[in-house]
Amino acid sequence: MTDPENRTAVVIGAGPAGLMAADQIAQAGHDVLVLEAKPSVARKFLMAGKSGLNLTKDEALHRLLTHYGRAQNDLSPMLQGFDAQAVQEWARGLGQELFTGSTGRVFPEVMKGSPLLRAWLTRLDALGVERRTQWRWCGWHEGALLFETAKGRRVVQATTTVLALGGASWARLGSDGIWAEILRKQGVDLANFAPSNAAVSREWSEHMRPHFGTALKAVGWSAGDLRSRGEAILSKRGLEGGGVYPLTPALRRGATLYIDLMPDVPLERLTSRLPKDRKKARLSQWLKKTLKLPAVKVALFNEVTASYQSVSFEKWPELVKHLPIQDAKLRPIDEAISTSGGVMFESMNADLMLHKLPSVFCAGEMLDWEAPTGGYLLTGCLATGRWAGQGVARFLA
Repeated sequence: MTDPENRTAVVIGAGPAGLMAADQIAQAGHDVLVLEAKPSVARKFLMAGKSGLNLTKDEALHRLLTHYGRAQNDLSPMLQGFDAQAVQEWARGLGQELFTGSTGRVFPEVMKGSPLLRAWLTRLDALGVERRTQWRWCGWHEGALLFETAKGRRVVQATTTVLALGGASWARLGSDGIWAEILRKQGVDLANFAPSNAAVSREWSEHMRPHFGTALKAVGWSAGDLRSRGEAILSKRGLEGGGVYPLTPALRRGATLYIDLMPDVPLERLTSRLPKDRKKARLSQWLKKTLKLPAVKVALFNEVTASYQSVSFEKWPELVKHLPIQDAKLRPIDEAISTSGGVMFESMNADLMLHKLPSVFCAGEMLDWEAPTGGYLLTGCLATGRWAGQGVARFLA
């Protein structure tokens, strides 16, 4: 092991939160070293951008905050400092043309994340930020940061450190949560990790096989006290998509998942469309011909109700509006888009510096917060990274 290298500010983790922290520290005039365990930076950011990089949701701050659940009070000052409008201004400042979709989601015109990342890294280079990859953080050795690298163990003596190590999902992209045990040994309070924005597992009968890969569109979802609108793909393993992801907190608590097959039609109107002659009424005919439900919705209705001894005539409309997907369970944590749990806000001061480890700051998904997809996750990561970076600058001053 070589002698310690002395640096003013070290950022561990080169995702959006880490890069934003480095950006702020460098702009304050300090030298910054960014160290990343993987062979390249911002892997999860680039993966998210493959299907269209959703930067943020163009909505007022008070509405934006409601999507951060129990953490909204803790995140409030950070999101006030870097809200949806600020995210858009930042991206435009990096030369990205943006557009806002019909739902308010904001994307780069090119849709991909790679042009924005290249522009950002170019700016960081100009600020003098140094980056190294394949440096995996292992904790501390005699007060210095300890890393495993391709050339063996290395130690860095840092005046300040920002940890931006991600949550515990998508380990192959760098978020493996291994850092949690390191911090626990230092007395830092952490909430246990749990899946967030996760797909749902559910076993289907053979009758559902023809519908695998089909999207359930124009539907509503609910679980516990949570509601959402959005499509989901019916797969051989269950359901996945933006419609079910926001319900993860309630599903973690054991709530039943429900689907509304006709969310824009009130129950009273469905009831009025019941056949007049109940003796001749056939459920399949009513679903297909009267309500004109697509085949995938009819199949799901039949699948769910197959275990019922009978479905009474009067219950047909209620089930269309509130169909329970029994035995639905969340997919494993490593398959989730994000996680809840991590460093508790009570473990840090107002600048996100750890009480137990003065001069060590935390940012991004490793903090104990969660948010649905739709731009909220990335906005939260950028905002907390910026806040931690500014905290470092104040500390060094």
